[in-house]
Amino acid sequence: MSEGLRERKKRETRQRISDIATWLFVTKGFDNVTVAEVARTADVSVNTVFNYFGTKEDLLFDRQEEVEDLLSGVVRERRPGESALEALRRDFLDALDTRHHRYGFHEGSDAFTRMVSRSPSLNGRVREMNEAREKALARTLTEEAGAEPGDLTPVFVAAQISAVLHRLMTHAVERMLAGETLDVIAPDLRRHAERAFGLLESGIGDYCVRR
Repeated sequence: MSEGLRERKKRETRQRISDIATWLFVTKGFDNVTVAEVARTADVSVNTVFNYFGTKEDLLFDRQEEVEDLLSGVVRERRPGESALEALRRDFLDALDTRHHRYGFHEGSDAFTRMVSRSPSLNGRVREMNEAREKALARTLTEEAGAEPGDLTPVFVAAQISAVLHRLMTHAVERMLAGETLDVIAPDLRRHAERAFGLLESGIGDYCVRR
């Protein structure tokens, strides 16, 4: 079903408010910008902002559901004969090579991380999102592998993969914050990723292979 005019306008308005809010937050600092300032800059009322976003943090994390479902989606869409680990490795390296935003390795991610690090509420939201993403991955692995009730293997696999991805991106962001460019970081990050996924391969490489 095609998107109606009303739905399209609402989606565009929501995106415009979020884009303006993100720009203000990155420029001035999250805690230094009020919702009223966001509304004024976007030329809407405060009530309109809250019609689209439940909290101030939601203005920044408008793609939270997409972020939390990222790993699960990759596993669900893995290729025939491909394991969960292989699919996630392939997707991560593709994002690295194309500088796609889905894992946080893209232009501007250093400024975003710097802003988040200075706000306790944003730090808390990021932790919640990471935990939700890992739990979602564990649920998907449970379903895709047909794990028995009480089998913690999907939980262990999800935790290992999530830890590797977290450490890789933490390393990349630390280097970005130190002033290194993406082009300088990328070759080393790919080498570290190959090594990390290689270590996982010996333990969970054959888990949840699509038949």
